[in-house]
Amino acid sequence: MGSDVHRDGLFLELHPRRGHGASPQFRLLRWWIALSSALLLLGHGSATGVEIVRYPIPESAADQRYDYPRKLLELVLSKTRTAYRVEYPAVSMSQSRQIVELEAGRMIDVAPLPSSAEREARLLPIRVPLNKGLLGWRLGLVRKGDTDRVAQVKTLADLMGVRLAQGQDWPDTQILSGNGLEVINGSNYEGLFKMLESQRFDYFPRSVMEIWDEQETHASTLEIEPHLALHYFYDSYFFVNKRNTKLAADITEGMEKAVADGSFDKLFNQHWGERVRKARLNERTVIELRNPLLTPETPSHRPELWYGVRR
Repeated sequence: MGSDVHRDGLFLELHPRRGHGASPQFRLLRWWIALSSALLLLGHGSATGVEIVRYPIPESAADQRYDYPRKLLELVLSKTRTAYRVEYPAVSMSQSRQIVELEAGRMIDVAPLPSSAEREARLLPIRVPLNKGLLGWRLGLVRKGDTDRVAQVKTLADLMGVRLAQGQDWPDTQILSGNGLEVINGSNYEGLFKMLESQRFDYFPRSVMEIWDEQETHASTLEIEPHLALHYFYDSYFFVNKRNTKLAADITEGMEKAVADGSFDKLFNQHWGERVRKARLNERTVIELRNPLLTPETPSHRPELWYGVRR
């Protein structure tokens, strides 16, 4: 079973995995991908001379982490001198798999990935933080009725007595453990929530961007801890293959134009403004953590690129 979309030369076909019918979640994801590609193409007017950019799909239909960077990529590419069309592979990938595919020049051409020194060495980063540093502002998911375990945490030393968890290939794992915290590794995104529910760990740090949708998905078993926030200097970049300098230059051009004309901040506020307000960061106990993965090239000297950093 598949879906074909034709519009001004656009052709997109997706299939569910063999042996399975198309679930409602898959049909919704397929529709989302087809519509996004069609809208971007219509913005350029014609498929003639259009360059294809392949972008990863989420790890699950409930995973909305790729929605904002997808829209940001579309905004950025619309400001370049090259006409681009975004296409999507039918296979979801972990962060590690995305890096492998980018390095090999297969399946995807650009991915929004949390940065680290290793990733910046293996790939070509466009060093404009996609989320203005919000990825480093963390609230915690806990089991329903289990907020007391963290309520008395005031310092990093206090937090060392709490079991945390992150994905095994997420840079956050190294950041948290590098600050002396106990971090349980999970092998996949959905499995981490099940591990928390089954008491494999007690506190799941999630960014202020992610946590609201994730809690809503798991509302019957998990809640957001109301007192604590973690902060470290950290965010995602768009990454491309090291040899793909043309795409990197175009994304850089589009990003700088979006920052300069205010459209970057407009999209950012549309997506994250209400979530930041709900987080009540100024009312929480904030534990500052160091990020041992930062590189000297991190644009920390540009306050316009970071949330909460004054000029």
